[in-house]
This record gives sequence, C-alpha cells and structure tokens, in this order.
Amino acid sequence: MKQFFFIIGFICCASLNAQDPWLLKAETINPANYYGVTIGNGMIGMRSSAVPLQIEQVIIAGLYDYGKSRVVSAMPNINPLQLRMAIDYEDINTHSVSNFTQELDTRNGAFTGHFSFKNKAKVTYTYYALRHLPHTLLLDISITPLRDITLLVENILSTPDGFRNPQNYFNEINPPHAHIPLLTTVAQTPAENAKVAVSNAFLFDKKYGDAPQILHEMRDYNSHLMQFTHKLKAGETYSFSLIGNLISSQHSADPYNQAERLCTYAFLQGHEALLAGHNKQWAKLWESNIEIEGDAQANQDIHNMLYHLYASVSELHSFSLSPYGLSHTGYMGHIFWDTEMWMYPPLLLLHPEIAKNLLNYRYQRLERAQHNAALHGYQGAMFPWESAASGEEDTPVWALTGTYEHHITADVAIAVWNYYCVTKDKEWLRRIGYPILESTATFWQSRVSEQAPYQIKNVVCADEWAENVDNNAYTNAAAKLNLLYATAAAKVLRIKANPQWKTIAEQLVFSTMDNGVTREHDSYTGQFIKQADVNLLAYPLKVITDKKQIHKDLEYYKDKVPYNDTPAMTQAIFSLLYSRLGDREKAYKYFTEAYHPNLLPPFRVMAETKNGKTPYFLTGAGGVLQTVMMGFGGLDISEEKGIQQLKTVMPTHWEKITLKGIGIDKKTYIISNE
Repeated sequence: MKQFFFIIGFICCASLNAQDPWLLKAETINPANYYGVTIGNGMIGMRSSAVPLQIEQVIIAGLYDYGKSRVVSAMPNINPLQLRMAIDYEDINTHSVSNFTQELDTRNGAFTGHFSFKNKAKVTYTYYALRHLPHTLLLDISITPLRDITLLVENILSTPDGFRNPQNYFNEINPPHAHIPLLTTVAQTPAENAKVAVSNAFLFDKKYGDAPQILHEMRDYNSHLMQFTHKLKAGETYSFSLIGNLISSQHSADPYNQAERLCTYAFLQGHEALLAGHNKQWAKLWESNIEIEGDAQANQDIHNMLYHLYASVSELHSFSLSPYGLSHTGYMGHIFWDTEMWMYPPLLLLHPEIAKNLLNYRYQRLERAQHNAALHGYQGAMFPWESAASGEEDTPVWALTGTYEHHITADVAIAVWNYYCVTKDKEWLRRIGYPILESTATFWQSRVSEQAPYQIKNVVCADEWAENVDNNAYTNAAAKLNLLYATAAAKVLRIKANPQWKTIAEQLVFSTMDNGVTREHDSYTGQFIKQADVNLLAYPLKVITDKKQIHKDLEYYKDKVPYNDTPAMTQAIFSLLYSRLGDREKAYKYFTEAYHPNLLPPFRVMAETKNGKTPYFLTGAGGVLQTVMMGFGGLDISEEKGIQQLKTVMPTHWEKITLKGIGIDKKTYIISNE
C-alpha cells in the first residue's frame, strides 16, 4: 500500500509541475555550477556557456591530432562565433547583465539566451548548428534599446593555444548585388597533421548599401576581428546575424577556399532560407520519436537524451560517436563499444540511415583491423578498443583495455548483423556487412583455444575491473554470436561458411557458480564489478533466454555494482530486464537510478557517473533510451521477424508510450498501461 500512495503522490506532483516536452529552461544561471548543453548538427558541436553571448567549446567530428597524449585526440577548436558586444562602449559580461535566462529548444536545435543590460537594453541571442549545412553555424542577435544607445559588435577569431602557423585574412567578395566581408583564419593542428579553416560574415536584415561598415583589426599574431558600430533609437528593435563556417583538411582538400565558399553561399542564401533548411531537417529527424504520457519529466528527459544523440550524428558523413558525442573531448573523442552496443541500437530503430553510417566507419577501417589482428598473431580482423581517425589502436599504452579488451570485435559484428535484420538489405550485406562478419569470425576462430571445449583466455572483461582473466561470460557470448551471425549471413548470401565457426560457437565455455548464477569469469568469486557483464547475456545478446536464470543472475549481480563511481549503463540494463520479466517496481527503480543521480544543472545534463561532472554522456543516454524502447516498449530484433514487439511492463504511473517512425517502414508502436 505504501508504494501505491507514493505513486499517486508522484502523479499529483508531476501534474502540478508539468514540463514542456521540448523546451529546457534555465531561469537561474550560476557559473559555478553550470554544465552546458550541446548545439550540434552531427558535424560540429558547440557547448553552451554561463557567460552571455559566449560558447564554452567547439568540436568538429573526425578531427584528431597529437597533443599532450601519445595517442591522437579530439581537441577544442577555433570558435567561429566568438563575440564581444558593448553598449555605449561598456562591455556586456556576466557582471553587467541581469534577468539572464537560457533555454534549449530540442525540437529545432536552437539555444537561446535572454538578458537585460542595465537600464539600457534587452538582448536575445540564439545559436544554431545548421542541420542542412554541416560546416555552418549561425548566431542571431536582437537588441531592444530602452533609450538611445551606441552598439559596438566584434567577431573575434582567436587561434587556440597549441595550434600552429595561424594565418589571418580579411577578404571581401563584391558581386554587383552584394558586399560580403569575410573574416578568415587558417591554422594547423598542434602536430601539423591537419589544417583548420574558419570563415565568417555578418548578415544584416537590410538592403545592399544600408548595412553598417565592417572594419578589420589585427590584435596579435593569433587573433583578429571584424567590427561594426550602430546607433539605435529607444524602442526600435535591431537584429543581425553572424554566419560561421568551420572545416578542416580531414573534410576538404582545400579548407581555406572551401570555408570562404561556404560562407559566401550561406550569406547569399539569406537568413530566412538558412533557418527554413535547418528546421526542415530537424522536423525530419523528429519524425522518429519517443513520447511518454503520464510522466512529463521523463518525457522531457528522453527528448533531451534523444536530442543530444541526434545532435552528434549525421546521415551526411561516416564519422562515428565517442562516449560524449560532440559535447566534450572526454576520452579524447575516441570510439569504443559504447557506439555499437549502447548508442547505435536506438539509432538503428529510429534512423537506420544514420546507423548505417556508424557501420561504414568500421568498414572503412577494416583493413587496419586486419593489420591489428596480424600484429597480435591472429587471423581475420581485430578492431581496436579505442579508435579514432585511422582505425589504428589509439588506447593509451598504460591501459590494458587496448591490448586485451577484445569483445569490441564481436560488438561490431553484432551491430552489423542487427542492421541486416532490421533492413533486410542483402546488397549491403554482401558489400559491407559480410566482409566484416567473415573477418571478425575468422579472428575468433584463431583466438579460441585449439581444442574443445573452446576457451577464450586472457581478456579484459566488459567489467573492466577484471583484467587478464579467462572465459569472460560477455566476451565468450559475444564471440559466440559473431560466429553464428557470420554463418547465418553466409547462408543468406548463399556462400559456403566455414563449418568450424558453428562448431566453436556451440562448444564455447560458460560456467555457473555453486549458487547457480552465471559466473562472470573463471576466477570470479563474488567481488564488486564496474558495470553489467553477465546480465548483458540476457540483453542485448539474448544468449541466456530462460527467465529463471535471467532473474537469478539479476538478483545476484545487482548488488555487486557499487552505487557511486560506476557508469550509468548498468542500471539501464537492470531496468530493461526487470521490465521484460514483468517486475514494474524494480524496472522503474532502476530506470530512475540509471540517470536521475547523474543529472547536472541547469539543463539536466547527464554525467557518466553519479559523482560525474562532465557532459553529455551519450553512452548512458543510449542505455536509458534502450530501456524505454526495448524494455518498456518491448521492441526486439530478430532475423526472422526483423523488428518485433515483446510483452513487457512499464512503470505503473505511465499511461502510454508512443514509439514513432520505427525501422525502414517508419511504423508507430503504442504501448498502454491497462
């Protein structure tokens, strides 16, 4: 009965404080306790700042270079939209504004700030990473003077420390019908492996000839700016925009000229067309969506997670996802199993065309994976634990994961097979999928022991606190599926599969403890674990299907994961499995534990751990999205049926889940509490 009354109280509280499903608002900005959201288009990510008119960090997908680490790393980039604005020659900054609020519109990928500058003006600004133009950013500013003022605006291009040989240009494009001053910077990354170019232009809502004069100024060798001044009358709102373009030699052979071409293109498109193209693409993305009725806060949180996932991926390129997406350079922007096992599954169901690009990233680096296997004395392809631009192993040498966490190879193969199951695209399977499946299956054939029962010795587990152990349950189960999926793919394509693959898969070692619980690895004796390992055999691997065994493993390992300092994905898996077992109470308990303690102000940004301070942990978000879609929503993938729906349970106070735009047929699934 106590649980019943708690739920009723929760419903009342939620209804009195209903959240907008799309709009996240920060009514109080505290710079000392502020974690920014991402404004991204899948190519460029900007992280918001607690300082008015500013951006905390800019990241571009696919750009890596050597910095302080011995391995390549993603890096903060030149900020094209760095702005200084002064009213009556007094700077706008944190201390000179009042009534400062911010909001993220997840529906349209727009980040807006509002503030008052003393008793002189009210200002609104909005940042966009234009979804249809992957290298183009836009900043809109609107000023309403409360009395006559003089406005000074400067766009400053500063080359970050460590970048080399900055070259600063102020070029003017002068067709008969326009005047386009371009502020451009070109610089080399710290190890000079790549060249980065930025080109900007102001855009005014005025006819040619009426726009203010743009002046150029060099401040020092790695910083220059363009500026204008304008006198404004009280009560007359004045608006302008800043277009920024960021591109590197990883994206174009000639980034300098391409940046200026893109800036000129955007300028002549005009503001209305730029926003229309951007909004159209976001509307298309949200045709595939998750809606929760009966829990407004959960509905908003899921949109927040899905938005950040969408903001870090694109159908326009084949760069992959790091655990923090385009929100941060954490983990050096490297690509782990986080992509294929955590972030990829929701994308596969919602946007298969984007999910395919994540697999293309692996296919394009298959040759390097084959070389990596040969370096370690194996056959086939051994994908690196941490991958960046080249597909070489980029794990720091001190981390044993780089040399021993081999399940990543099977994780890639599982993602490949699931893509085929969802799309039934045989031509893709023949050209891209099967070469990966064949090469990874060959790796496991060479990796297992020589005789049955087959063993996989000396690995780092999915539970990374267990290093150099034998017969890790997750690694063995993932390898088993890799071998079986390669065999199944060969059958689909009418290719003769290596018969040894199936033999090995059927005779791989799995063991249980005296209490009947699946043993995590041969030397496991009940110690704490970092994250879900054995429980992943029930989902997503589905190697363990007996509900009694699934429940027994859950009840045991749920108490083996410390509450603090462990990644968020584990509780999401617990929740999903309890939902499939029909336990509403525990499913909801672990759903909330999967992310509520990880939320950071002011936008409910998700950190990696319950004590974490770094946004935005897309791996954890991917786990929670799977809880809602594959747990509460019951969606599942199989070769026979493609996407199917299982009978599961959702939280008691949730009324309905609507899963829109699922799979290649864009079906809608509605799940109601009865």
